[in-house]
Amino acid sequence: MRLDAVIFDMDGLMIDTEAPVQICCQKAAAEMGFDLPDEFYVSALVGRGWTDCHTALTAHFGADFSLDEFMERFRQRWSEHRDVHGIAIKPGLRELFSFLRSRRIPIGVATSTSRDEADVSLRAAGIHEAFDAFVTGDQVTRGKPDPEIYLMTASRLGVAPEGCVALEDSSPGALAASRAGMTTLIIPDNGRMPTPEAMTAAFRVMESLHDARRLLAEWCV
Repeated sequence: MRLDAVIFDMDGLMIDTEAPVQICCQKAAAEMGFDLPDEFYVSALVGRGWTDCHTALTAHFGADFSLDEFMERFRQRWSEHRDVHGIAIKPGLRELFSFLRSRRIPIGVATSTSRDEADVSLRAAGIHEAFDAFVTGDQVTRGKPDPEIYLMTASRLGVAPEGCVALEDSSPGALAASRAGMTTLIIPDNGRMPTPEAMTAAFRVMESLHDARRLLAEWCV
């Protein structure tokens, strides 16, 4: 198995942000008089770029829903949460980074989050300097599950997509990486199992980053 680089998703995969971000989105919608159900949030918003999220929210709530107001309220709630609680990294992440560095394997990030928000989150988590390439949702024209963001990250790392392993927690992200030609490992966040399509596209579904590190170590023997 070729292992020229490893590309990470961010929210829910490296940092424990999916659940609090969902709560902040739901609070923002509630302040505007709208209910944002769990099922809709997970199926339509998780793992997707803000452009696709905006389209889904407008279609769901209708013309009376102000995206600008929603985003402003969400950013306020998320900033408050981050200031109070900080951002925790997922178990096994530092050990995985250490292993990859010991083998001189490049590390990239492909996140649907905007550059500014990703910078703040990764700095708050203390891992901003761990990456050799960094592509965010506002740097591509088509969000996950389109493969553009993964293809761009591989290009910035200077490697072929076929030599990359992608780590994802969401179905749109796993489909994006697989469609880019990468070997894709899914590590579900908060028990959210991938869709059947994503499970078929992925190489394997794993329980933790510790398990991913052990598998990659086997490939490097």
